[in-house]
Amino acid sequence: MCGSIALSKQAFDTMISRDTVSWNSMLKAYAMHGQGKEAFQLFSQMDAQPDGATFVALLSACSHAGMVEEGTKIFETMSNNHGIVPQLDHYACMADILGRAGRISEAKELIDKMPMEPDSVVWSALLGGCRKHGETKLAKLAAAKLKELDPNNSLGYVLMSNIFSTDGRFTEAGLIRKEMEGKTVRKEPGLSWIEIGNHVHEFASGGQQRPEREAIFSKLEKLVRRLKDFGYVPRISLAFHDIEDEQKEEQLYYHSEKLALVFALMNLGNRRYSGNIIKIMKNIRICVDCHNFMKLVSELVDMEIVVRDSNRFHHFKAKVYSCNDYW
Repeated sequence: MCGSIALSKQAFDTMISRDTVSWNSMLKAYAMHGQGKEAFQLFSQMDAQPDGATFVALLSACSHAGMVEEGTKIFETMSNNHGIVPQLDHYACMADILGRAGRISEAKELIDKMPMEPDSVVWSALLGGCRKHGETKLAKLAAAKLKELDPNNSLGYVLMSNIFSTDGRFTEAGLIRKEMEGKTVRKEPGLSWIEIGNHVHEFASGGQQRPEREAIFSKLEKLVRRLKDFGYVPRISLAFHDIEDEQKEEQLYYHSEKLALVFALMNLGNRRYSGNIIKIMKNIRICVDCHNFMKLVSELVDMEIVVRDSNRFHHFKAKVYSCNDYW
């Protein structure tokens, strides 16, 4: 998890010969970093035969960069121009492109017209778009399909709970959680990792199992006070329970990536820590509040912060964000 697209391109450029896998790897790297235009520019130079994975990478790049028209065009022409018939993963990418852009009904129409049965990945893409844009009705349908196809996957439950919580419907959110518990479906715990020197440190939400927990919390509270003067407003709608706003703020403060970031800042003077970039790896998707938090901290401390979550890389530096708040 080096997180450097520049080093990836440097390695790619030094290759004497490149096959389809080489090109696809570089295209996928651009996609993961939200560099859609660069992905298409590279594709125009591709001198190897593209395959299905090539177009998955291109469509993913469009999804992460908000390039809806470009994605639609490549999806509609890949069969005639390149002889690649869209498969499930291509439809999932297209549903994601439309869903992220708020074109939820178009995404549903695409799914309805699929020549094969949509799988759990397709429905999760639609559900993600519904969550982003607060589309409750279709979200319920997508969540139901997801539970049917992949009953042990917590995603359908968690996203529906998030949608209800964001809308202030805490009773319904609670019922979703109880249903999840009753069916013994386990949510993957949020974990983050950061490397300092040659040692990898793991953080769970709430900071359990960390001997430096109290010191991290103290530093975090001071940082939050500074950030509020800097414009930080906690997204308390993301907290899951019907509790007081102050308690909701505290829930958000102790997310694993925030704790990892604070721990990194505490170790800047430690000789084991080097470089002007803080790199954090997270096993699930970064939340909106933590995303806003990272933006402000990078500006406050004048450092680049790179977060690799389950979907992509996020780069924060000097008011420039690789995702342009589209993620």
